[in-house]
Amino acid sequence: MTALTRAPRGNGAEHRTPSRGRRSWTGYLLLLPGALWLALFFAVPIGSLISTSLYDPSGTLETGYRMAFELGNYTDAIRTYATEIWRSLWYAGLATVFALLLGYPLAYAIAFKAGRWKNLLLVLVIAPFFTSFLIRTLSWKLILADNGVVVDTLNFLHLPIPNGRLLDTSVAVVTGLTYNFLPFMVLPLYASLEKIDHRLIEAAGDLYASPFQGFRKVTLPLSMPGVVAGTLLTFIPAAGDFINKELLGSPQQTMIGNRIQGLFESGSYPAAAALSVTLMVLIVVMVIAYIRRAGTEDLL
Repeated sequence: MTALTRAPRGNGAEHRTPSRGRRSWTGYLLLLPGALWLALFFAVPIGSLISTSLYDPSGTLETGYRMAFELGNYTDAIRTYATEIWRSLWYAGLATVFALLLGYPLAYAIAFKAGRWKNLLLVLVIAPFFTSFLIRTLSWKLILADNGVVVDTLNFLHLPIPNGRLLDTSVAVVTGLTYNFLPFMVLPLYASLEKIDHRLIEAAGDLYASPFQGFRKVTLPLSMPGVVAGTLLTFIPAAGDFINKELLGSPQQTMIGNRIQGLFESGSYPAAAALSVTLMVLIVVMVIAYIRRAGTEDLL
């Protein structure tokens, strides 16, 4: 008769899973540092900014400001600075398009063609961040100067230059924006392209797709999360930038960031705060509409 063996019973030292309550509290504790950081350095400043935007605009630094829930600050800001708002969005849009046109081929080459030089090229992409934003912009002031290499080259080639100069023009401001925010475009594009399975591209070729068709039908759609992320990371800071206009532009290129800076420096806190909130809301609405239109689920 075959004896049936039975596994010995545990003596109390068997593995016990943590209780459900303890696991739930662990998640909240892990979120606590980040939540406190966001509350202290994001929620509180935003709340203070919105509150300031509703102050009585007739106050001064000497007499102080009182809460009046003055919604007219927003209408006055939009009506007074509509030109600067539009110009900022236009410059940021141009810089984003140029950064995409420059950054996509670069990211594609690093992801698919660089081979063992990939890490070196990525370091070169982020190398400008080792230098101050201000110094990088000042260098473009030298490059685009009236006696700089760019203007001299264009004159030598007999190419027309509007007003005979590049500095203090819209071209200089957009060029500075494109250069300064180009790495924010390249890195998300590279991360997205790097994840593409090369066998999918090879399969497109096996199905008699030309290289262009394979790119349009396979590579580009699969890299859209990187395109969306890169355009957002470029457009958003470019829209609120004020350094590039300050160093490369003239009063004719004044952007909304320069107006906000000037209003705060002059003590017009309600108007400056209302203009800041208006710009943030406008950008958030545009971002939501853009993401919905792009249909990129990875970013929703």
